[in-house]
Amino acid sequence: MSGSEPATSSQPNEADSTHADGAASDGRAVSPARPADGHAPSPSTRADATPAKPLKVFLIFYSTYGHILKLAETYKEALEKEEGVEVAIYQVSEVMPAAALAELQAPPKSAHPVIDPHALDQADAFVFGFPTWFGMMPASMQAFFDATGFLWQRGALHGKPASLFTSNMVQSGGQETSIMTAVTQLAHHGMIFVPAGYAAGGVMFGVDEAKGGSPWGGGTLAGDNRRDPSEAELAAVRAQAWHFAAVARNLAA
Repeated sequence: MSGSEPATSSQPNEADSTHADGAASDGRAVSPARPADGHAPSPSTRADATPAKPLKVFLIFYSTYGHILKLAETYKEALEKEEGVEVAIYQVSEVMPAAALAELQAPPKSAHPVIDPHALDQADAFVFGFPTWFGMMPASMQAFFDATGFLWQRGALHGKPASLFTSNMVQSGGQETSIMTAVTQLAHHGMIFVPAGYAAGGVMFGVDEAKGGSPWGGGTLAGDNRRDPSEAELAAVRAQAWHFAAVARNLAA
């Protein structure tokens, strides 16, 4: 199996001199400028304007060993710090037999509620997190998407933005392919995939430690399932969250 997840649960200074195309004077790419207050910019409104409707985000995850759970809760906390964003967190139903989970020595599931696909059209935007199993999303997450066919029939999710993150055991273990293949689910629904890009460029360019994540989405390395997400991996997830909040709000405006 190419990917499991961790048991539970700053950026280095950028070059001061950059070119207009976002590259540093030494040719390195740099992460987008972060507002001074540490949050994504909000759409401008007049003082007498009616307050904008909050952006409702559903964060939906599947976690076996707790690594994705930790990333999901970190992503949620970062989103909730953004003005005008409401986040509901859910897990998908487990489809793996209990005997198989016992063989994997998987811990009990978290207390987060299980998502009902019939509730999806209540959300304005989505974040999906899942581990890498054999280079793609696990069966439980696939079964969840398979259960959304009735929404596809009426285009209920068309035009809604979505963000993805993942985990696996080792570097080059399939994090990018897992997200790339998951984008097909979004495409058939007409959803808008919002990649992480290099929002966490200062973290991603560092080579002093092994870490998960890519321009496709945040990630963590689980190792033998006893490695917790590193602070660098969590920082990248937080950066992805504020970037996604800004894009999703602009699309909803």
